[in-house]
Amino acid sequence: METLKKARNLLLGSALILLAIGIVMIYSASAIYALDRMKDTAYFLKRHLAYLALGSILAVWASSVDFNGLRKHARSILIAAGVLLVAVLIPHVGHAAGGARRWFKIFGFSFQPSEFLKLAIIFYMADFLDRKKDSLTDLKHTVFPALFVLGLCTGLVLKQPDFGTAVTIAFVVFILFFAAGFRISYLLTALLVAAPVIVAAALAKPYRRKRFLAFFHPWEDPRGVGFQIIQSFLALGSGGIFGVGLGQSQQKLFYLPESHTDFIFSIIGEELGFIGASSVVILFAVFIFAGIVIAFRAKSRFSQLLSLGLVSLIGLEAMINIGVSIGALPTKGLSLPFISYGGSALLANMTAVGLLINISKELPDQV
Repeated sequence: METLKKARNLLLGSALILLAIGIVMIYSASAIYALDRMKDTAYFLKRHLAYLALGSILAVWASSVDFNGLRKHARSILIAAGVLLVAVLIPHVGHAAGGARRWFKIFGFSFQPSEFLKLAIIFYMADFLDRKKDSLTDLKHTVFPALFVLGLCTGLVLKQPDFGTAVTIAFVVFILFFAAGFRISYLLTALLVAAPVIVAAALAKPYRRKRFLAFFHPWEDPRGVGFQIIQSFLALGSGGIFGVGLGQSQQKLFYLPESHTDFIFSIIGEELGFIGASSVVILFAVFIFAGIVIAFRAKSRFSQLLSLGLVSLIGLEAMINIGVSIGALPTKGLSLPFISYGGSALLANMTAVGLLINISKELPDQV
C-alpha cells in the first residue's frame, strides 16, 4: 500500500510542479512578445490559465470515469478522431497557419485534433491488443490490421502536415506492440518497410530538408534555418549554473522564435540555469518512473497497456522537445508537456494524468 501511495503521489506531485513551472515560465517567456503583438503582457498567460482550468476538469473526469466501460467505444472514439483529422484538412473548416492546416478555431481558441488522436489511438490499441492477446502471431487478423490503423492515422497527421506528431504516435504504438508481445521479427520488418516512407516524408518538404541539414550544420546558415537552434544554444549557454535570473532572459526579446512554446526549455535554461533545467528533467524522470510503476502493477492487461502508452507519450514528447532544444535532435514542432504554451496539448496531457491516476485506483490494496 505504501508503494502504491508513493507512485500515485510522485506522479501527481511531479505533474503539478511541472504545471506550476509552466505558468511562471509562460508569462516570463511571452510577456514582452505579448505586449508588442497583443498590447497585453498577460495575453498568453490568461489563455493558458483558461486551458489549465478546462484541463483540470478533464483530469478530474478522467480520474473517476469508468474507463473499462469506455472500452466498448474504443473504435468509435478512434473513428471520431479520424473524422476530425479529415475535417481539419477541409478549407474554411480547418484553420491554416504557417503552411499547415492543423487547427479548428472555436470562439477564438484553437483546438488541434491530432492531440485527441494521440489519446484515442493509445486507448484503441490497448483494447485491441488485449482482445488479440491469444493471436499476436496472426498476421491477417492481428498484425496487419494493427499496422493498417497505425498507417492510416499517421498518414492523416502527415497530410496536415505534422511530421513530429506522426513519428511520436508511431513510436508510442510500436512500444505497445513490443509490450503486448508482437514478434521482434514482425516489428523489425515493419520498421524496414516504413523506413523509406519516413525518410521520404522527412525530405519531401523543402523546410524539412533544411531543418535536417541545419541539425548537422546550423552555423552554415546562422540567419536562416540555423537561426532557431543557434539562439537556443545561446540561451542555454548564457544561463550557466544558476541562470541570469527569472524574467531576465535576453533571447526571449525577439531573438529566439517560439520561446514560450517549442523552445521554452531554452528560456528555462537561460533564466534558471543548469540547476533549473536539470530540475525539469528530474521531474519528468520522476513522472515517467511513477507511471511505469503504475503500469507494471495495474490489475488488467488492458490497464497495463493503456498506462504504458500514456506515460510513453508524455515521456517521449518531453525527451524530443528537450533533445531539440539542446541540439541533440532535428527541430520538431512538439511542445514540452505541462510547461509549453499550447492548449490542445495541455488538455491531452492533463487527461492522460487523470487516466493514470484512475488506473492506479485499480491497483491491489496490498503491494
